[in-house]
Amino acid sequence: MSIRNNSNRLLNPEALKAMDKFKLEAAKELNVSQDYKSGYWGNMTSRECGAVGGQMVKKMIQEYQNNIANK
Repeated sequence: MSIRNNSNRLLNPEALKAMDKFKLEAAKELNVSQDYKSGYWGNMTSRECGAVGGQMVKKMIQEYQNNIANK
């Protein structure tokens, strides 16, 4: 039996609200099920949750590329 190591933690705990807001924006952009508005993501499909995560990563990469291009 292995010890569960939750490595899915934010490095800056104060960023939690900003990341939640970012997640909601990504879900809204993708027009996924409206279940996310309640704050409970358990009723969403894995495909929808994965799409939201993918959209977040895509936007983070785009922002990083814009930042390095402008320096």
